[in-house]
Amino acid sequence: MHPTRALGTRPLLDSLRILCFARFEIVPDRSNVTRSIDLGEDIVQFQTMSKPEEHAVEAVHVEPMQSATTAVVSADVHAKEVHNAELFAAIKETPIERWSKESIQLYCFIAVCFCCSCANGYDGSLMSSILAMPYFKDKFQSGLVGQKTSLLSALYSVGSIAAFPFAPYVSDRFGRRVGMFTGAIIIIVGAILTSTANTVAQFIVGRFVLGAGIMFMTVSAPAYAVEIAPPHWRGRAVGFYNCGWFGGSIPASFITYGCQYINSDYSWRIPLILQCITCLVVIASVFFMPESPRHLMANDETEKAIDILAKYHGNGDRHARLVMLEVEEIKENLRQDALYNKGIWDWRPLFATHNSRWRTSQAVMMGVFGQFSGNGLSYYNSSIFNILGYTSSFQQLGFTVVNQVVSATGALTAMALTDRMPRRKVLVYGTFVGACLLCINAALQNALSKSAVGDTITNPNLARGALAFFFLFNTANSFAYTPLQGVVPAEALDTRLRAKGLAMYGLVVNVFGFINLYAGPIALNNIKYNYVWIFVGWDFIETALWYFFCVEAQGRTLEELEWVYNQPNPVKASLQVDKVLVRDDGVVTEKVVDA
Repeated sequence: MHPTRALGTRPLLDSLRILCFARFEIVPDRSNVTRSIDLGEDIVQFQTMSKPEEHAVEAVHVEPMQSATTAVVSADVHAKEVHNAELFAAIKETPIERWSKESIQLYCFIAVCFCCSCANGYDGSLMSSILAMPYFKDKFQSGLVGQKTSLLSALYSVGSIAAFPFAPYVSDRFGRRVGMFTGAIIIIVGAILTSTANTVAQFIVGRFVLGAGIMFMTVSAPAYAVEIAPPHWRGRAVGFYNCGWFGGSIPASFITYGCQYINSDYSWRIPLILQCITCLVVIASVFFMPESPRHLMANDETEKAIDILAKYHGNGDRHARLVMLEVEEIKENLRQDALYNKGIWDWRPLFATHNSRWRTSQAVMMGVFGQFSGNGLSYYNSSIFNILGYTSSFQQLGFTVVNQVVSATGALTAMALTDRMPRRKVLVYGTFVGACLLCINAALQNALSKSAVGDTITNPNLARGALAFFFLFNTANSFAYTPLQGVVPAEALDTRLRAKGLAMYGLVVNVFGFINLYAGPIALNNIKYNYVWIFVGWDFIETALWYFFCVEAQGRTLEELEWVYNQPNPVKASLQVDKVLVRDDGVVTEKVVDA
């Protein structure tokens, strides 16, 4: 059994912690006697959970013994495993009313972040549908596949890559709100350029500008969401933000489906200009929101940050246990980070230490795997449906709507469960299931190709089966990845690294997004369904990489993860748990010492 870990490895947080590393127990004062409870074969020692400011600490040696994982200590007290005893106790002591005025305001702030993600999702579905529209094809002499199609789509990712150095500067220097506002303005400019384009040159310039705006939004919005939400709402808040992809893609698929009945260039111009709507919402509302408390503390506005934390995390009490825990951990995190973060343009902190390298690796892995697990095939739904024999634009646009809806079902289900689901297990099992479903899809497409006579489909049942497993794959992939694409990078990156780390994440996303957007149409044109097999093999590799390198962050404060990433093996450390004694009324009474 692993020894009890240290929660007090940071100097100013020692007063917040109950246990020290290895086989030691922290006792509040010399007169306090450590108690033991006989649970049959095991003896569990425990210490009364008290407010962090009340006690000094003293280490007392405890001989090693096996302890129970779950036990009934008395008629009204039960042992419970948690990832962070102090956070668990603080949450129980500081319950936040879900429908209070402050909580409703908090939901509105997260909804603005959601709109930022909607802008990105709208574009992801938009181009797949517009490429199938006859008037768009006639205007730009394009098709569903080929190099020109790649060019029309891929400049979006190039624009995001070009904005990579600037987005974190704006977010760190001027605040998360200014970053979202800047991104919204740039996207509106890009939407005007694309919707009024009459030449390929103007259209691809507009796509470039759109991509730059999205980079600003995808750096600032998730950082704001994770920093404004209470720790125990963080997963749902950031998961909801990332589900904004479908908040944009589903309306885009319905809009393009309806606009195909317009017999003019407005069939594709109207969907393009409507990309501005969510950006207008962001512009109108973002400065009515408070700034991120972590950003304020990083810029020496501590009192204002504490007021915000007290209002939204502490029911108005600046001395609430949850507020005090967050404030002290943010302060210590900023002090530690100041040792390595030397300037706004200095990117070395992302790789300077063992801690930061592991943190950055989590963001990079999610950036690569979240884009390159086969979900990129959805950028060219119309081409996939065409290979399966569904050749009319009405069928292709209709199936695009269905695909977006079933994918959103998977994503929203996962979002609702995010705060209770372990991230590592979801990514490992979800990627494996996705690989299996995509494998079946590829096998059915292979059989369909062999049974076809020329371009004529002779076995429609194989086509229906391949279509069904394509939808199932997208549902499973959305369940595993969509909420966690926002959660994992934001949780892994601490306060000072967050803007730069999210920009690095955005860079990786857009590099692999560019590969999807540019290589996809060419590959589908040259090797058709065999392109799917590449993702099948890669998904099995991803499964192994998640198993060995994914750090579990569920159930911990952002700053408490500092201890996890400082360990020689953060993956193993992240799987360790604390045990607390909880009364039937929910009050945490003691923290169990696993000796």
